Amino acid sequence: MSDIYNYIREALKKRKTQNRYRTLKPIKYSARKEPRVTLSDGRSMLNFCSNDYLGLANHSYLIEKAEAFTREFGTGATASRLICGDYTCHEELEEKLAEWLGHEAAILFNTGFQANTTILSTLANRNATIIADKLSHNSIIQGALLSNSRMLRYHHNDLNHLEELLKRERDNEKQIIIVSETVFSMDGDRCDVDGLGSLADRYEAALYLDEAHAIGILGKQGKGLADGYDQVDFKLGTFGKAFGSMGAFMSGRVELREYLINYCPGFIFSTALAPSIVGALSGALDLIPDMKDERENVATNAQYLRNSLQEIGFDTGPSESQIIPVIIGTEEETLKLSAFLEDNEILATAIRPPTVPRKSSRIRLTLTAKHNKEHIDYLIDVFKKWKES
Repeated sequence: MSDIYNYIREALKKRKTQNRYRTLKPIKYSARKEPRVTLSDGRSMLNFCSNDYLGLANHSYLIEKAEAFTREFGTGATASRLICGDYTCHEELEEKLAEWLGHEAAILFNTGFQANTTILSTLANRNATIIADKLSHNSIIQGALLSNSRMLRYHHNDLNHLEELLKRERDNEKQIIIVSETVFSMDGDRCDVDGLGSLADRYEAALYLDEAHAIGILGKQGKGLADGYDQVDFKLGTFGKAFGSMGAFMSGRVELREYLINYCPGFIFSTALAPSIVGALSGALDLIPDMKDERENVATNAQYLRNSLQEIGFDTGPSESQIIPVIIGTEEETLKLSAFLEDNEILATAIRPPTVPRKSSRIRLTLTAKHNKEHIDYLIDVFKKWKES
């Protein structure tokens, strides 16, 4: 008889002894206009860990569009798009996205994780080299591993180290793909898009940028940080954050879309996004270009919160976006702080290894368009109480 459950029990025990054990925290209700959620036990929490950056997840217009698309197309796509799940709404959304971004074409995927893992493994093979930023999202690393290509990782945001690797790899006569996030999900800092583009040009490498935490919330009309850079060959965006829904897309040339339709397993073998999701995304795309005030408000509040936490004595790392890490260090102390925040009606999850490097456990705060100065001042006061306790 298999002893697989002995392995499972030991693995879970190890997580617990390391203070890295994870549990789910079901949410019963999410407020429409306030950044509040009600947990399954009935407690109301001020939410500072949502990626709903523009507050669109409960927007009435997106809900109306989701309902309208459901009535027209049904609750599910019923199959992969190459079978019979390719509804007109999918292609219309792709065309709308491409036009907004100024790209030739776009193609939809079901999640950002699925997109990175399956697209990278489709673009690269054993005759290619992927050079990724050291702090790239796990989905990027998984995609590189699945590709069977040679994978190298350059020091975080270190263009000099990247160039050293490019010089070395150029002599191998392999296809090179440089990969980075534009806004890093755990530290909230940004890559140097211009610098990456220049190196990609100089060493004839392809450039793949993940705009998950930038699209919708940063750049002109929310087009992200890679907007306007011709050196970016592959631009990935996700819909589970500023777009307030779920899914992902890759945009670029028409040939890229055709190639992924023909070779990408994650696209070929997955049931298409439900029409309700497509409707909500279409609605979000109607609104996002004109949400300049919301974007500026989030940026202003983020700077205020960073400055205030630093004045108290907290380490907010290299953050320069709506993502603000409060780096504590040990898993145990970070869990205690998260519990203290929850006791004061603030939902802010502890992030621990292996999600972040050892000795850098943190409370990862995220700001949205629903937060106002009163909410942020309350959060700052609670952090002050913790510091003084």
